[in-house]
Amino acid sequence: MAPEKNNHGRKSSSVKHRGPIQLRRARKDEATTTDERLLDERGSTDWVHTDPWRVLRIQSEFVEGFGALAEVPRAVTVFGSARTSVDHAEYEAGRALGAGLAEAGFAVITGGGPGVMEAANRGASESGGYSIGLGIELPFEQGLNEWVDLGINFRYFFARKTMFVKYSQAFICLPGGFGTLDELFEALTLVQTRKVTRFPIVLFGTEYWSGLVDWLRNTLERTGKISEGDVNLLHVTDSVEEAVQIVVTAQQGVDDGALAGTEDQW
Repeated sequence: MAPEKNNHGRKSSSVKHRGPIQLRRARKDEATTTDERLLDERGSTDWVHTDPWRVLRIQSEFVEGFGALAEVPRAVTVFGSARTSVDHAEYEAGRALGAGLAEAGFAVITGGGPGVMEAANRGASESGGYSIGLGIELPFEQGLNEWVDLGINFRYFFARKTMFVKYSQAFICLPGGFGTLDELFEALTLVQTRKVTRFPIVLFGTEYWSGLVDWLRNTLERTGKISEGDVNLLHVTDSVEEAVQIVVTAQQGVDDGALAGTEDQW
């Protein structure tokens, strides 16, 4: 009997199924079944480092994060440098911000590390507030600071970023490096594109941030790379009280909108 041909005149090849995946033209690595590879203790363990297994790890990070943070009260994330020393003025500012936010009824979320992050967690904890740290696996050991009440360590930056945005009502950025800038522009993009609304972003430290704000206004806005007024999404201040009040006022607007039956979402 002549081999069966498809509509294009080509010889049909055998079809195999691996769960929902259809395979044609058998490959050498498909000689065993999924069950066989799973149950064969003598097999290679390289599979735990493959992309399908990473998908499960990523999924588990979201599940663990959502589960741990679901009951957290309204919160504000404070970003800043992990390299800030305890005797630095920026450390004291972070500590005061943590305390001010806690006294205003907000939990404080940080990246859980040392420096400014520790300062904000410490201020919240010392004021009787809820102190949360979302750590990240790094090539060098960092660990969560001792002032964290609820701590979660993540493998993946994008899973961690989702938790910062989903469970925060605002971001306050103290002087920091690449990590702080990364989170800052992530939040700016989400607010600019209205993926999140009524989400204040505060830059604490006018001397530190003024060069960046000037560049955004005089280069990006002037050349049309961002819309006129986009820079105004940023609030710049040197006052702990003003930073906290910006967050409180924004939250009151959301609460008033909810009472009026609007559909505003953070």
